[in-house]
Amino acid sequence: MKSAGRCRIGTSGYVYRHWKEIFYPPGLPVRDWLDWYARQFDTVELNNSFYRLPSADAFEAWRRRVPADFLFAVKFSRYGSHLMRLKNPRDTIRRFDANASHLRRNLGPVLVQLPPNWNVNCGRLEEFLARVPRRQKWSVEFRDPRWLRPEVYHILRRHRVALCIHDKIADHPREITAPWTYLRFHGAQQEGGNYSPAQLQSYAREITGFVQSGLDVYAYFNNDWHGFAIANAQALRAVLGIDAAQPRGLRSA
Repeated sequence: MKSAGRCRIGTSGYVYRHWKEIFYPPGLPVRDWLDWYARQFDTVELNNSFYRLPSADAFEAWRRRVPADFLFAVKFSRYGSHLMRLKNPRDTIRRFDANASHLRRNLGPVLVQLPPNWNVNCGRLEEFLARVPRRQKWSVEFRDPRWLRPEVYHILRRHRVALCIHDKIADHPREITAPWTYLRFHGAQQEGGNYSPAQLQSYAREITGFVQSGLDVYAYFNNDWHGFAIANAQALRAVLGIDAAQPRGLRSA
């Protein structure tokens, strides 16, 4: 019988000034925010790496501030995904990995977010994924719905890369292309960015199904305004029965 997977839930980024006194205690220095965050969650998605690749020393410093079981999901540089559009993967992946690998065992999945108006280029995707380090988990978030097609899923499966499931595209396919999956929540349109209890219950049922089938799940809330990401991530964890004392504990939603 296949063993159950593990679900990790966090937020996309953790350094937001408007989270001060919403999530972070009054007077807590920004330099200590990661320490505080890592007491509440077991994962975070680093999105500053999308805009500018942090130094190896920066990754090393983050690693030293979190528990051994904490994982960082890291966004791949937009230089490689948007400016180069996956060209020259040998160089862009090598430079990224040279720095991000300093997270060591705290390095979780790597997320490649592709541009919203870029038509399908299977050859480019194949060439890029062939260069991805096999020791790491990688995921691709397609923002152009034309990429959501069987031949693309086939490429992802061949390289054991997860299709990122997100809500920027309505009715995004729930295609599983790796032994794990990556979920991103960008904000509920009808709720001003905040997810309702009913929506979170629905996501919890879906996640429970993934986990019970043996998939590890990495889920991140990107609706940072008004602290919605924190509230929604905490609420979803509560529905799933995940807490610091029992990180693998899932109950049926």
